[in-house]
Amino acid sequence: MQLRPFDTSDTDSVIALWQSSGLVRPWNDPHKDIARKLTVQPDLFIVGVDDRTGEATAGAIVAAMMVGFDGHRGWVNYLAVAPEHRGHGHGRTLMAEAERLLIALGCPKLNLQVRAGNENVLAFYEALGYEPDHTVSLGKRLIAD
Repeated sequence: MQLRPFDTSDTDSVIALWQSSGLVRPWNDPHKDIARKLTVQPDLFIVGVDDRTGEATAGAIVAAMMVGFDGHRGWVNYLAVAPEHRGHGHGRTLMAEAERLLIALGCPKLNLQVRAGNENVLAFYEALGYEPDHTVSLGKRLIAD
């Protein structure tokens, strides 16, 4: 898998990836989320492209993530690996790249959120050294999608 910055021509493929990974929710319009990300640190929106020559999926987007840094904490959102490409280290590669990018920006800590009950994803992040912060995540929608 080769990593590169997101390009607007990737939009439909990334949304399909997010849908196949169960990340899209009715209250989050993925087109609007992409448009918003492209206004803030667009270089931290990363896609992974299948680089295996001769494969049916060669050149296809098989992974993606949005990374951000607000000057205090880094965040990873919408990290997804296509179901048929899981188990090959792509998620680990994405997280290593997120950490590398954030360290280069001087970010002292990376935060991420996992939906309650998603034990497989929690186990993935714990294997990478992430630990529960024992905080409660609160949210308030400011703009309805």
